[in-house]
Amino acid sequence: MKQINHYIDSVFHTQDEVLEEVVAAIKDNGMPSISVSPSSGKFLTMLVSISGAKHVLEIGALGGYSGICLARGFGSEGKLTSLELKENYAALAQSHLSKAGFGDQVTYMTGEALPSLEQLVRDNRKFDFFFIDADKDNYENYLHHCIELAEPGALIVMDNVLVGGSVADQEAEPKHYTEFMKKFNESVANHPRLESLLIPLGDGLTISKVK
Repeated sequence: MKQINHYIDSVFHTQDEVLEEVVAAIKDNGMPSISVSPSSGKFLTMLVSISGAKHVLEIGALGGYSGICLARGFGSEGKLTSLELKENYAALAQSHLSKAGFGDQVTYMTGEALPSLEQLVRDNRKFDFFFIDADKDNYENYLHHCIELAEPGALIVMDNVLVGGSVADQEAEPKHYTEFMKKFNESVANHPRLESLLIPLGDGLTISKVK
């Protein structure tokens, strides 16, 4: 899997100074280097652009890498709402989105994501694209709220669903959420409100269309 992703990145990803600066800043600030892969980021940009989404919700901002990729998909017309647990992470992400030209189009909500999602539901907010890349144990809760917040036909993208390949490869090193993600993947695949497919790009992306 790593070899395949390295090949994809080497062939289809071009040098991007803006995103490379984000990666460097994440490392310099002692933050975990867990941004999406370059090709996964490019794929997010393409999905937002192809779908025509203009109201995007991101769960898990980190340093702003995925946020920039999402915003590039909607250009000057869209809005990004990003949920981030840590205020210093959100501040760094905000600075990077501003440098990338999207500072006026992004809003950050800090703290635990579930209360923020509940607030968005109470405010009757609606979104046409979602990206979930946060604590895996809450993926099911996050997905439930995203469906509540979704416009008909909205796309929901979830990252890290292959858990380093451990959900399918018994020889791959499992993580504490490997078994959880196996069950979650099956739940998504059979969800009555979703039409879904897992794409083996990066650490695995599941794309779901809300019926």
